[in-house]
Amino acid sequence: MLPPILQGLRIPVVGSPMFIVSGPELVIAQCKAGIVGSFPALNAREKDGDPILLEAWLTRITEELDRYNQANPDRPAAPFAVNQIVHRSNGRLERDIEICHRHKVPIWITSLGARVEVNEAAHDCGGIALHDVINNVFAKKAIEKGADGLIAVAAGAGGHAGPQSPFALLQEIRDWFNGPLLLSGAIATGRAVLAAQVMGADLAYIGSPFIATDEANAQPDYKRMIAESGAMDIVTSSLFTGVSGNYLAPSIRNAGMDPDALDHADAETMSFSEGAKKPKAWSTIWGAGQGIGAIRETVPAATYVNRLADEYRAAKAGVVGLEAARAG
Repeated sequence: MLPPILQGLRIPVVGSPMFIVSGPELVIAQCKAGIVGSFPALNAREKDGDPILLEAWLTRITEELDRYNQANPDRPAAPFAVNQIVHRSNGRLERDIEICHRHKVPIWITSLGARVEVNEAAHDCGGIALHDVINNVFAKKAIEKGADGLIAVAAGAGGHAGPQSPFALLQEIRDWFNGPLLLSGAIATGRAVLAAQVMGADLAYIGSPFIATDEANAQPDYKRMIAESGAMDIVTSSLFTGVSGNYLAPSIRNAGMDPDALDHADAETMSFSEGAKKPKAWSTIWGAGQGIGAIRETVPAATYVNRLADEYRAAKAGVVGLEAARAG
C-alpha cells in the first residue's frame, strides 16, 4: 500500500525534477493540477551575499499551495517533492538538508547516491524518501539505507537514464520489494501511465513532456524542439556530465558537434559544485526522454495533466471493456 502522502492523487503521476527547468512556477502548477510536483534543490542558486533562494522557493510553494487548499477544500493540491543530489561533489547538500528539514518537505527524492542521513532527515520531519535507481543492485542498497520507495529509471528516460528495459527492471525489483515503486522512462500519455501500473509500478514518473509547458523554466527554442522532436532525435552520451544521459540531437548539432560521433567521459568528471566549469557550448545542449513524440505543442501544465487524466481514464475503461468482452 502506498503511504498516505502518495494516496489521493488525481492520477498516479509524479512530475520528475529537471535540471534548471523545474522551479516554483512549474511545481505549483503541477500540484494544483493534482500530481506531485518536484524540483532539484540545486536549481535554487543565489549570488554570493543574496538571501538563500531555496528558503524563498519553499516558502512560496508552501504558502501558495496552502492558500489554494483553503480556497478549494474539495480538490486540494497534491504534495510537492524536493530532489537532493547525493553526490560527493555537492557541497550544498548538508545545508539544503537542514533547510528542507526545517520546512518539513513532505517528499524527498534522492539521486546519485544513497545516504542514511538524508533518509533520516526526511523521516524526522514527517516526510518520505524516494531514491532513483537504474538497476536492482542499487535498489537493494537504497532500501538497506532507509529509503521508503524506489524510482526505477529505465531506458528511454530523460537525463541520466538507465540502460535496462522497464519490464526487466520492474520485475526484478518487484520480486523482493512491495513498497512504493515509481517508473521513469518514455512515459508521456495516460495510456503509458496505466501500462506502468500494469507492469508493477504504483506511479509514473514524468519529466520531459513538462519541458514544453508554459510554466517550465526553459528557453522557447528548447520547448519548441521538444514539440518538434521524437524518439529518433534522442542521443545517449556520457560526454556532457560523465554519466550516460539522453539528449536532443538537434541541440547537439546546434552546438557544433556531431551527435553520431561524440566522445565519452569518465564518471569521475561529474561535479555538482557551484564553481564547476563546463564548456560554454554545452549550455544549450538539452536533455529529453524518448517519449517526447507524444508532445506536439507548448501548453499550460494543467492542460497537459488534464490530457493525461482523460487518456488514463479512457485506457482503464478500454481495458475493462476488453476484459468484459473476453468474459462474454
